[in-house]
Amino acid sequence: MSFESGSLSFRMFYVPGELPETIHEQFADAVLGSVDHLLDEELHGWVGARHLLDREIHEGSAWPSGFLRLTLCQAQRKIPASLLRAECRMEELVWMQAEHRDYVNRETKSEIKQQVIERLLPQMPPQLKGIDFCYDPREKILYASALTEKQLDAFLINFGKTTEVKLVPVDPVSAAWSEARCRADQWPRWGFAAEQWADCAPGREFLMWLWFMSEAKGGEVRLPDGSSFAVLVEGPLLFDQNEQGETLVRKGEPMLSAETRAALLSGKKLRRAKLTLARGEECWTCTLDADEFVFRSLKLPKTEAIDAEGRFQERMEQLDTFRQAFLGLYSTFVNLRDDAAACNALDAEMKVWMSSRPARKLVENLPAVSA
Repeated sequence: MSFESGSLSFRMFYVPGELPETIHEQFADAVLGSVDHLLDEELHGWVGARHLLDREIHEGSAWPSGFLRLTLCQAQRKIPASLLRAECRMEELVWMQAEHRDYVNRETKSEIKQQVIERLLPQMPPQLKGIDFCYDPREKILYASALTEKQLDAFLINFGKTTEVKLVPVDPVSAAWSEARCRADQWPRWGFAAEQWADCAPGREFLMWLWFMSEAKGGEVRLPDGSSFAVLVEGPLLFDQNEQGETLVRKGEPMLSAETRAALLSGKKLRRAKLTLARGEECWTCTLDADEFVFRSLKLPKTEAIDAEGRFQERMEQLDTFRQAFLGLYSTFVNLRDDAAACNALDAEMKVWMSSRPARKLVENLPAVSA
């Protein structure tokens, strides 16, 4: 993932307060250390955007086009599992021959493995992984490629240590409060189609509403600022089934499958789907994970700039347009959801839409799919 080119996979964060213009100096003080003597411990440190060993962090490199752009690098030496197994087995065979044994006991196996690790680990090249981030000081929004829980924890901890700023992930609850001053975590339960929808899941309800708007309302939604965007929800579709696992509908025609219709009528909730927002000839497409507002493989409109700095600036402007449109859509939904009368009317419309959706053929059902 890179902010400079290609598709983007990220989550967003609200940045409370102001980050000083000299904040790059604090990141420079926490730059990635030497990996020459690194063993099995994990080393964290900040680097520039050019590569994962870019230790030159200064005002010119850290603030392209007025955005703070850096990477949290994670370095660690690891022995490939297949190599470790092979080396251990070789040593075990030597030991068995020397000791005239036809097996190796557990204690000896453990000792041999530890010896192999101590011998091989210093020879392994360090493995580098990066979590990119870009901060927009005008909007006080930070984008980071921390998609998994482990990446999120590492990023928040290291960012907090470096800056003493506590980032707030933009998720369905925090966004409802920030954008519309609504407490989504206190909403009453809303069962569109069945009693199984007994819990409150703001992100999933929002994704269902987007799907409803795209199919039943012409696909165009007016935002609070007066602008409008066309909305399209497509498969693959990942439905939650609570304790019974998850159902993925991806083959054939997911939107028209009998399984999709059955999932809706039985109360399953849409958790992940492909989302497209369009305005005129501009189009933004991604896969949305509705639980935490994680965006995967976001494709931005094409840039017109020729130079690298111009392309980066255009891409960040396009990303900001997407953010404003997405949060504008969510704000519209939140205001509907927070209004009891409007919510009841929407509930009736969505029930009619669900029961009248066409269905064709069954597609593959996967009972359990990892996030």
